[in-house]
This record gives sequence, C-alpha cells and structure tokens, in this order.
Amino acid sequence: MSLSLRRKVDKKSWMMDPEVSLLLHCAVWRGLRQSQVQVELSERYNRQTDVALQRHIEEVWTARVAKEPWLFNGAKFRLHSFHAASPATQPSACTVSFQNLDSIDSQTTDDKDTTPLLTLRVGLTTYKDYLGTNWSSRATELRRRGEAELGSSQALLAQPLGVGAIVCTGDGQVVFIRRSQEVAEAGGKLDIPGGHPEPKVVCERLGEAKIDMNLLQKSSEAVIAELFSSVCAEIRDEVNVPLSSLGEPLLMGVALNHTSAGRPSAEFYISCSLSSDEVRELYWKGGAEADESTDIVFLSRAETLQLDRSSPLWSELCPSAKGAVLLFQIVKPEML
Repeated sequence: MSLSLRRKVDKKSWMMDPEVSLLLHCAVWRGLRQSQVQVELSERYNRQTDVALQRHIEEVWTARVAKEPWLFNGAKFRLHSFHAASPATQPSACTVSFQNLDSIDSQTTDDKDTTPLLTLRVGLTTYKDYLGTNWSSRATELRRRGEAELGSSQALLAQPLGVGAIVCTGDGQVVFIRRSQEVAEAGGKLDIPGGHPEPKVVCERLGEAKIDMNLLQKSSEAVIAELFSSVCAEIRDEVNVPLSSLGEPLLMGVALNHTSAGRPSAEFYISCSLSSDEVRELYWKGGAEADESTDIVFLSRAETLQLDRSSPLWSELCPSAKGAVLLFQIVKPEML
C-alpha cells in the first residue's frame, strides 16, 4: 500500500481560493519534525531553459534593476518534487511531483520521531530567474510550454522554495503582520512571518564563500537544518521575538501561490512561550526587518481555524497566509 501526505479532506476546504492551493499536507502525522524530513539535491532538479528564455530573463532583470538598483540576485532552493516513503515494514513508496497529486491511503510508522517520512527533491535557482519566470508576464505561456514540451507546467519556472509560519502565542493568539506598501508583493496585505532558506547561508556555515552544489549534496542535513531554522530566524527578524521563546518548528505542508505561477512555500507551525501582549511590545520595539511590515495583528486560535473565503478578513490575507491558514486547519499540529 502506498503512503500519501494527503488525507480525505473536503476539497472545498483547501481549494476554495484561486490564489492558493496545497501541494501536500502532513495531516496524518500532525506535522513533521526536522528529523523526519530529508532533502535530495541534484542539478537534475534545476529549472529547464533555452536561449530565448534566458534572453527574456536577462531583459526582465536589466529593466527591474534599472528601477531598483538595490536588488540582489541571490541563490534560492528550487522545489522540484517530493517523495513520501512507506513505513519500514512496507516496500512500496510514492513519488509526487507538481502534476501527481491524487489522494491515496496513508500509514504511520513505529519510528515516527526519527525515521525520515518525507524527501524534498531540490535544485538551485536565483531571484533573477524568479522575476523572469514565475513573476514574469510570460508565466502562463511558460507553464503551457513546460507542460507541452517537457511534461511539467513547472519545468521552465524558477519555483524558489519559501518558508512561513503559523506562530501561536502562549495565550492562544496567532500572529499576523501587515506588509508594508513598499515591499515587492502583496503590499498592505496581512501575512505570516516568512522568507526563504538560503543556499549561501548553508555554504558559509560549511566554510565555503561561494554556492557549491557538490558541497550542498554532501551536506543534505545542513540544508534541512537551514529550512527549519530559517523560518525561526524570519520570526525573530520580522516580529522581534527571541529564538529562545520559540518552540520546535513542525512542517505542516507546502502551499502554492498562484499569483506567482504556483510558487511553493513550506509552511510551519511554531509555538511561542510569550503572550500576545509581550509579542506586541517586542514587535513595536522593532526587529532587524521592521521596515517590511507596518502593524501586528492577533487572531485567536479558534478564529483562525474558522477562517474561510466567506470571512471578511480572508480578503485581507496575502496568498502565503491563506495557504498557511488552510494547512493549519487541516493538519491541526497543536493536537500532538
């Protein structure tokens, strides 16, 4: 029997909004710990390209930098697909890409806390590639070409993997921040703390100044550590909450942002020992990335679990926040 990261969930509950959908969720496990996730890195999982597309990407980048000369073309991890392994007693397995999302039965394992249950297949990409593909006016065309020529609508897209977190305070409040009007996407919308895991950070921790795929392949545990630690660092920098007050991140799943051609984001649940009043006070003192948001908003756990498209607040959420809320409602990690 195969293993899936999907449960039998009312599809209306997670496909209710054209801006977002779920690639995978971890409801059967109520979320996955760092020890239960592994990564497979390979150049095979990089974006496909051709001369004409590269020319378009360069043109988009040149035009954008002319307007915003401070932009930096940083390396990002690219999510290609994922693999859910069966328990040790079962020989079968399930490999899932962006196109193979049918629900199948799920099982558990006796070694749940230490056995890797999920493998993320990851390549490398860049912010420049993202602007020239996912965020390009040609994104729809690139998706059609990818499907027709390469068998995958995502094959020509950068698909940088983001991270975000549902942060729940000690008094049961979920943290949202209102994005600044100056940020590149979803200005003025309510969001959750988040950002991107950085290949450069991994390489620097391993003593290498440049991005080195061979080094990353040999250090896959360091990549997973960056995936899980980067979301905590984003909470620290955006909300000004100390790392010592944050609990262990639990991976709820991956959501797709369809306002940027299905860009993936790994969404986590993280408990916070501080009260909402304490978090609010720290936020207004200002963190390292205080300029990225203008306000902090709290919603009770119960209210967050009830949010849907009919809620007045739903239209204020940016796609990443919608995806995280949907995963929170399905996975219910706090019930561990």
